[in-house]
Amino acid sequence: MLLQAIGSLMGFHLALFLFLASLQVTLSKDILHGSLLVNGALTKAETGDNFICATIDWWPHDKCDYDHCSWGYSSVANLDLSHPFLAKAIQALKPLRIRLGGSLQDQVVYDVGSLKYPCHPFQKMKGGLFGFSKGCLHMKRWDELNHLFNQTGAIVTFGLNALRGKHQISHNVWEGAWDPTNAYDFIKYTVSKGYKIDSWELGNELSGTGIGACVGVVQYGKDLINLKRILDMLYENSRFKPSLVAPGGFYEKEWYDKLLQVSGSGIINVLTHHLYNLGPGSDSHLEGKILDPERLSKVETTFSNLAETIQKHGPWTSAWVGEAGGAYNSGGRFVSNTFLNSFWYLDQLGMASSYNTKVYCRQTLIGGNYGLLNTSTFTPNPDYYSALLWHRLMGRKVLAVSSDISSPFLRTYALCSKDRVRSMSGLTC
Repeated sequence: MLLQAIGSLMGFHLALFLFLASLQVTLSKDILHGSLLVNGALTKAETGDNFICATIDWWPHDKCDYDHCSWGYSSVANLDLSHPFLAKAIQALKPLRIRLGGSLQDQVVYDVGSLKYPCHPFQKMKGGLFGFSKGCLHMKRWDELNHLFNQTGAIVTFGLNALRGKHQISHNVWEGAWDPTNAYDFIKYTVSKGYKIDSWELGNELSGTGIGACVGVVQYGKDLINLKRILDMLYENSRFKPSLVAPGGFYEKEWYDKLLQVSGSGIINVLTHHLYNLGPGSDSHLEGKILDPERLSKVETTFSNLAETIQKHGPWTSAWVGEAGGAYNSGGRFVSNTFLNSFWYLDQLGMASSYNTKVYCRQTLIGGNYGLLNTSTFTPNPDYYSALLWHRLMGRKVLAVSSDISSPFLRTYALCSKDRVRSMSGLTC
């Protein structure tokens, strides 16, 4: 069960989440008594102002996993933007960061400028990347999306096509310089319309060995330098300067270390990584993994190593979890959209915050089995309320907390409560 306590101690305001990651603990006849010690004089880490984030993916309705098609009409291209529940769900988390991106983003072209062929939606294609053809984003649709973002106060991160101009040389290896022509026209259109895109990301899961496709780190670094030059040029007369986000992939230490060295100081503003630490959504033992503290703790190594990478090679960057759905391949049916999944989700938010993660993007806002909103009804799933609780209660400053209870099933994280400006001598909040 989840226990949430908001307390006031000597005028010191903090928000404390406690996780009991096994139902067996709560059903036990034995009652454990213990104490928690929160060090209010020291900030252990800090999150960003808009820590809670959710994604909208590109998957079409006929994307199916394990003989189940869970995406419906929930993609960037076909989501019902006029549904009243959608706007209200975003506004309740205002300002919610929304990342537009996913596996198919490196096959998206933009119907603007010098694009020379018809603008068609994604279609199933044998031999295509992830089994689909290229897809296209109409500028009318882009206008509609930005109307929703402006209406709801959403903060937008957009993932660009990084494979444009490259060619496949083996099973999943792509080579060649990125062709920015279409992206340039798209960003130029966006700037001309006054749409405020907070950050631009290049590519999805192309780092290291990649997922579906991979790009060498030296060439990818050069592509980022090119994108940075384009952003500086197109936003030269703008008071707002967007961030450059990369690489949006799975963390591999050597690749990430070298990326920061190749791209150089000041190019990458945000270093993103993806997490699916529960394995495939088809796993029949998924429920057990969510309640297994040893399994949950394994990913802590990734957070620790990424923090070290930033400290040694890129102190000008900050860390984001750019995409995390727990179980990959659309999540676990009848699991990822239930209360049980909150044990994984809230623990992830707590752990990520402890390593100075500034943003945590949940896969997805809507779509697949892991959406915060139900794909067909747009109603909130249990994890939506977990996100809402965190957003409304938890501040930026993370505090050290310890317990004299030795059970691995008790997991605690402490942060200063949100919107508290009062402080006392010796206390950080």
